[in-house]
Amino acid sequence: MKISKLFPITVLSLFAGSAFAQQTSTGFFNDGYNYRHEMNPAVANSNGYVAFPGLGNLNVGYRGNVSLGDFIYSRGGKTVLFMNDLVSSQEFLSNINSKNKLNTDVKVSLLSIGFRTKKTYQTIGVNVRSNVSVILPGELLRMAKEGPCNSTYDLSAMNVHADAFIETAYGYSRDIDEKWRVGGKVKFLLGGGNVDAKFKDARFELHDDKWVATTDAEIQASVKNLTYDKEVKLRGPVGNQTEHEYVSGMDIDKAGLNGWGMAFDLGATYQLNEDWKFGLSLLDLGFIKWDNNMLASTDGPQTVSTDEYVFNPDDEASNSFDNEWDRFTEGISALYELKDKGDQGKRTKALAATINASADYNCPFYRPLTLGLMNTTKIQGDYSWTEFRLSANYAPCKLFSASMSVAEGTYGASFGWLLNLHPKGFNMFLGMDHTFTKMAKPCVPMAGKFNMNFGINFSF
Repeated sequence: MKISKLFPITVLSLFAGSAFAQQTSTGFFNDGYNYRHEMNPAVANSNGYVAFPGLGNLNVGYRGNVSLGDFIYSRGGKTVLFMNDLVSSQEFLSNINSKNKLNTDVKVSLLSIGFRTKKTYQTIGVNVRSNVSVILPGELLRMAKEGPCNSTYDLSAMNVHADAFIETAYGYSRDIDEKWRVGGKVKFLLGGGNVDAKFKDARFELHDDKWVATTDAEIQASVKNLTYDKEVKLRGPVGNQTEHEYVSGMDIDKAGLNGWGMAFDLGATYQLNEDWKFGLSLLDLGFIKWDNNMLASTDGPQTVSTDEYVFNPDDEASNSFDNEWDRFTEGISALYELKDKGDQGKRTKALAATINASADYNCPFYRPLTLGLMNTTKIQGDYSWTEFRLSANYAPCKLFSASMSVAEGTYGASFGWLLNLHPKGFNMFLGMDHTFTKMAKPCVPMAGKFNMNFGINFSF
């Protein structure tokens, strides 16, 4: 498998591809939603359940503070990209942030079971998980649209992260007393792969008499049987050329398991009285130890300055225009060409942890109605995000319940809903955390956030 353009493919896949996400936050305060324990392991369902194989908890979606609609426009009945002259710089850049984040969390449930005993609630799950996160600096998009016109461009915020692993989890929760309930999960992890690509430094300085460009970039890849493809070219002017080897892509031959790890979920709930209940949880507190670390880098900062080159009109001179131009373009190439630094050995990476804090109020004047507020914060360095979600949950009978929610956070505002059908022995739900209203061909949401959740389970 050749991967020669990792960064643009990753970005496009976040916009155009769908992914199985972890769970719907809108359903956290809905008693009929079986997967509340994924957000707080202390929460117990009223019934046991067994997930329908492959259809227990399907969720397609992504999130970001920039959307596909910010890059595609309609002009004169035609669809054009933001680079088109018919799209003004002011219109395009008004929707661009200093750091444009794109993120998708993937959790495909292969097996999920929950069951009650006299005093406990226990769960067993086997999941395939992955995370892809991208940051695009706003100055990169500004330069692409306007061309170089400012004095300095700082592009060092450009980063890509991706990992994938298999998770086997066992959860246990029980009441401590009439008010407190605690729970936890232990997770054993088998690593599939991890890739981190980042610019540690990337700057363009434009001056009246010269311009200076500096880059310092690297890719760390921990994937079984991964090697970097390399190409060799002749660098320099004719008659004074030297061979130069650089990374041109990646090759993966029969990828497989490539590491192991362990993680814990911890949670607690507190029933203040008949009306108020509070919860707090910490998820994915753990690590994966990857078996290798294939490093490719610029080998430290690389700098090119125009005042290093002197152009001579004499075609026979060593610094003739043609020869000097060759050296200049080769210097530009060195800014982004990576060198294969080989296997750096094992490395250990922490998982992206998540904190959930919740409060729900069961209305005393109408018990079928519950109001809930939850804050979700993901801790992942530059890719961290947070969200506050307020929901109203209606359970008029044992057969049916519904939830509606509004949210505000790092990725902006959104509206969510969930419908849950749960007669005896059966449970089916459908909902969205981020409702969209406009789509591009072929069926790609134009919003920066998209999510649709569906599941079939059997209760007992």
